[in-house]
Amino acid sequence: MLIWVYNITMARAATTADAFNAVAEPRRRQILDLLAAGERPVNDLVMLLGLPQPLVSKHLRVLREVGLVEVRDDGRQRLYRLNGHSLKPIHDWVKSYEWSWSQRFGRLDVVLEELKEMEDRDGGNDE
Repeated sequence: MLIWVYNITMARAATTADAFNAVAEPRRRQILDLLAAGERPVNDLVMLLGLPQPLVSKHLRVLREVGLVEVRDDGRQRLYRLNGHSLKPIHDWVKSYEWSWSQRFGRLDVVLEELKEMEDRDGGNDE
């Protein structure tokens, strides 16, 4: 009889493969959002996220391994900052969809304007 065992380390390996996999996790995106405002120590991130320190450190390690954040020691504190250069591949990929989104929003603007004109003609009465 063969028993399959789920290997947790295999599932986690993909998250550190590249920036795309790393930012797939919502908590890591929250950390990046906080670091976009500037350099922060781990304790600030823990307080702002409301997560246990070991969990925040684990997410920071993943982000550091793929190059999305950098760390520097300042006395007894470790300060983390965003590495915007490593986000460029994600930016470039998302930017490729910008035209499509702009077209859809443009069409939506037209429909909304038509609805507004109809409402103005009707006097704005719902009755």
